[in-house]
Amino acid sequence: MAISVIRFDLRAPAFSPASRRELFDAALEMAAFADARGFTLATLSEHHGVEDGYLPSPVVLAGVLAGATRRLGLNISALLVPLYDPVKLAEDLTVLDWASRGRLMIVAGLGYRPEEYAALGRDFRRRGKLFDECLEVMLRAWHGETFEYRGASVRVTPEPFTKPHPRLFVGGSTPAAAKRAARFGLPFAPPLHDLALAALYESECKRLGVAGGFVLSPGEPATTFVARDPDAAWEALGPYLLHDATSYAAWQRPEQRSYQHSRATTVEALRAEGKYRVLTPDACVALAKEQGPLATFVHAPLCGGAPPALGFESLRLYADEVLPRLG
Repeated sequence: MAISVIRFDLRAPAFSPASRRELFDAALEMAAFADARGFTLATLSEHHGVEDGYLPSPVVLAGVLAGATRRLGLNISALLVPLYDPVKLAEDLTVLDWASRGRLMIVAGLGYRPEEYAALGRDFRRRGKLFDECLEVMLRAWHGETFEYRGASVRVTPEPFTKPHPRLFVGGSTPAAAKRAARFGLPFAPPLHDLALAALYESECKRLGVAGGFVLSPGEPATTFVARDPDAAWEALGPYLLHDATSYAAWQRPEQRSYQHSRATTVEALRAEGKYRVLTPDACVALAKEQGPLATFVHAPLCGGAPPALGFESLRLYADEVLPRLG
């Protein structure tokens, strides 16, 4: 059975004919559709101060989606934890863990855009230390006991629904990220498939006596649409997919690595690169068989502000003609 993911970041560039209201309404309807049709996971991402309105509050939207769904997993990836007060964040995630009845999963990220740190009053140069502090405080808070933090006695209640705490991964694409995940005894979720990075994490877990650690690596393609006529679909979707790809590329720092990072500057180059794919139903089924039981299809039906009708067409085709053949 393939892993079927639906992802939202709710970008609304100026050239998109879809209004922000239409995109938000569509996201709720699409999440409910995915929930009813057997998708595995809804993923929400986070960035701040982006001109196209990239989702800045994934925790809030995850709460809304929790109420609109019953079985769909809710994944925030990545949640930029150094930008939050860790005690309040632990409280908010606890409430979301209860509201979703344990369907929550968080990939804690460091972030890589200095302007986001500046806008939220954080020192980008201290981001590693801030990340460590936030993880330490959140994990202590979820134990339910009183502890000292910044000169005050703190206790987070209620205790999480999920024991010992909501599913928490450490993200990142550097050796420091792999070592951080092992040091905190948490699973590691790098944004790319890197055997050397995974081996470093596993060796650190062994050195520190961490049991049960594991690596969750993404696969490609990064984004999938399904269409009977891929040429026509690329004609309609191309500008939105290119906006998504070039925006991410513009943000990348030299040390950043991600399976989603594209170097394309035209729709034609983007299509040839293969990180964004438009597949027929038969091609989806063939790819799933090739990749095996962990084959993953990440659908971003509103990618780059794509009109909801295009996204719904892809989702319905996948649900009607691909999923039944993967059971």
